[in-house]
Amino acid sequence: MTDGPLEWLALARGTLDRVALKRRDDAWLDTAWKDPKTRVVVVQDGRVLVTFGPSPALVFVPPGRAPDGDRWLLGVDDAGTAYFGTPGPLPAIEGAEPAGLRRVGALLGDRDSGLLTHVVALEHWHRDNRHCPRCGAETRVESAGHVRVCPADGSQHFPRVDPAVIMLVTDEADRILLARGPQWPADRRSILAGFVEPGESLEQAVAREVEEEVGLPVRDVRYLGSQPWPLPRSLMLGFMARTDGDVPLRPDPEEILDAAWYTRAELRAAIDAGELVAPGPLSIAAQLIMRWYGGELPNMPAF
Repeated sequence: MTDGPLEWLALARGTLDRVALKRRDDAWLDTAWKDPKTRVVVVQDGRVLVTFGPSPALVFVPPGRAPDGDRWLLGVDDAGTAYFGTPGPLPAIEGAEPAGLRRVGALLGDRDSGLLTHVVALEHWHRDNRHCPRCGAETRVESAGHVRVCPADGSQHFPRVDPAVIMLVTDEADRILLARGPQWPADRRSILAGFVEPGESLEQAVAREVEEEVGLPVRDVRYLGSQPWPLPRSLMLGFMARTDGDVPLRPDPEEILDAAWYTRAELRAAIDAGELVAPGPLSIAAQLIMRWYGGELPNMPAF
């Protein structure tokens, strides 16, 4: 198993220049919106229009066909084409169908995957943050969709991101620990994860979460990569960690229904027997497990 960073993460592949300095340039934004080359992604409840032939791709509309309402600047490509997102009903376009991140995030090309991740994250944030947390006044959208401002007290509010650690734990025999949450199907297992608490480093969060969830001490905590998970607003930070000795697993019944160690042969046998479902490549959990396993898992779905 190599120690370098994860080479491919489905939702961390965006290619656009986000041109943050243009977000407050009203003249530039107006010109970009009127440009016939500009492309708009319409999003509704986390879904956008996608075509699936010959390969999955986002469907864009020109500004003149976009729904009325907020405009969120997503970025500019190398050819100078601007991309915007806007919430609203999805237009009826022959050959296109609605799809969300879980279905197509790993199947889209780099540009489209980044656009979808960005626009879904903004939609979630705007939907849940229409009022000022200080005074309750309705906020207005500024900075091309990346700030909300309270007209009553002038406070600015920015998109929230919740950092979460997700860690593949190995023991002295190079087995991995997989666990099942109380609400998961019987054939679902994954590695451990949890949110970072205030005043805590990422490494401290890894150690705390493993101890809380299964009662194990860990060492050699190593960061391997991150990707956004806007469902609704997480940033997943991937780690590997080791545990020593023969400490018994003590699953927290509120968070972990069961947990067990797996060798590579045992994991393959469990998947082949239908006892476990291989995770799709969308999640950072799958990428960490594949790093340990040495390649794609058996019967791995496309997404």
